Amino acid sequence: MSMDITFLGTGSAYPSPTRGASALVLRREGECWLFDCGEGTQTQLMRSHLRAGRITKIFITHLHGDHFFGLPGLLCTLSLQSNPDPNKPPVDIYGPLGLRDFIWRSLELSHSQLLFPYVVHELVPTRDQCPDEEFRDFSHLGRDGPAPQGSGGRILHLDPEEHSYLLQEDEQLILRAFRLFHRVPSFGFVLEEKPRPGRLNVLKLKELGVQPGPLYGKLKSGTAVVLENGVRISPADVLEEPIPGRKVCILGDCSGVVGEEATRLCWGADVLVHEATLGESQQDKAKEHGHSTPGMASEFARRCGVRKLVLTHFSQRYKPAAQAGQGDEDVTELGRQAEAVLGGQGVALAEDFMTIEIPLRRGITE
Repeated sequence: MSMDITFLGTGSAYPSPTRGASALVLRREGECWLFDCGEGTQTQLMRSHLRAGRITKIFITHLHGDHFFGLPGLLCTLSLQSNPDPNKPPVDIYGPLGLRDFIWRSLELSHSQLLFPYVVHELVPTRDQCPDEEFRDFSHLGRDGPAPQGSGGRILHLDPEEHSYLLQEDEQLILRAFRLFHRVPSFGFVLEEKPRPGRLNVLKLKELGVQPGPLYGKLKSGTAVVLENGVRISPADVLEEPIPGRKVCILGDCSGVVGEEATRLCWGADVLVHEATLGESQQDKAKEHGHSTPGMASEFARRCGVRKLVLTHFSQRYKPAAQAGQGDEDVTELGRQAEAVLGGQGVALAEDFMTIEIPLRRGITE
């Protein structure tokens, strides 16, 4: 059950020759989920090893252009590469309130017709996610006139008890969003796999007279079995502790989280992707614009006990280490600043087209 993250754009504000605008793909069992879609994302996809046609879900963290201006163009290109199929499931698009109207009007004004269905699920932000003067109420959009394409999606409100947004839950995983503080409402997303059954205690099974075969599979799947001698064996008798699933946390632009729920949601994550736009010497400027420094990102990672921190969304002034010339500011300095907070724990610095594999956990202590 493979899972990996590929970064398509790791720069802030705009695409440049050294860094594309914000975008990354989480791939799980061949299915691709796109997080943010800055200008030029479809070109980055073409240059990568990924197949854009496998994208089944798109998540937009917030409504700043460098995170979603590439979305209408990408949808149109996907349509050009598609064949009409009435049975094809829709592409699910998640993002802040107002995203549905933006997509619909972009396609309507450009006379674009998509050959595949899509639905937009909008997250209703709270006013404490940005400065008062920056908050915009987009709840009225789309109410007048015909229902826009993609209007079949849900309007998702903050759960007052969980203090998060439940986006999806099935037998294998649960997907939630939580609130971040930025210049406009921003969100983080948590994908968490549900625990897998523990290993079978083969020695105990042999002692009970159970030979390898179909009964092993039934017990592993959680079904009790009855032997020929009438002895009943339940899965709890022969299964070790369940193995935790993987957890990935992807945060949009922010200078902090809203509330304490984010710490619990991100606790013990295998990978935390966090922005680090500016270095520590410019922390005041970073906070003023709703952004983080490596130290701020690392402090959140430390509180959450994450296994791997990946920094991204760097100011375009910070060149990738391999491309930094004389006089250029090197991104590796941001890595050193982050590691200082984490006591030397390694920190990954995202580069365009870098892929990080997230292996299955093998036990409860791994």
